[in-house]
Amino acid sequence: MPGIVAVPVALALCAGLLAGPAAPSGAAGESARPDCRAGPAGCYGLYTYGYSLGLHPFTEPDAVRRQLTDHFWLFPVSGGCAGRISAGARCELLGGNPVEVEAVGDDFFQINTLPGHQLGRGMHIRFAFSRTFGFHSMTVRAWQDRPSDCTGGVLCSAVNRAFARATWWVLARTLWWSAYAA
Repeated sequence: MPGIVAVPVALALCAGLLAGPAAPSGAAGESARPDCRAGPAGCYGLYTYGYSLGLHPFTEPDAVRRQLTDHFWLFPVSGGCAGRISAGARCELLGGNPVEVEAVGDDFFQINTLPGHQLGRGMHIRFAFSRTFGFHSMTVRAWQDRPSDCTGGVLCSAVNRAFARATWWVLARTLWWSAYAA
């Protein structure tokens, strides 16, 4: 796919701006950082996108999630990741970007970027699946432990959000069709 070839180029734009995460202020009265693995509350929010996966009246949201996590080659930037992923698994997405599967629930899974990822470490991305009146949807939410030089910068942050929106749209279109097999 032509859009997937642009992955390393788009990510490379941000890679040049990344110098690592911002250092904590160290103020005496500063409270402890929240555990961002659990969700975006109290963390640095990046984006939330919603996508329709079409009408699948006889398919539950957990079946759509299983379709993706059991056949991870459907993921548009799966790279060297195995066909089946589970919590705790580590792999490299397209372009040599290391991630860890943080959690897999009934109707969601979540990944976390590791050191060496072109967008920096500590970016959590949750893919949640739901169904209303037979119509399925996928919500993709991303947040970070703290802003990196990229997510704090206007250009890199905009490129990251635009790339993510397009990439997850490709995933949604793939799941639109593959959910029939779920």
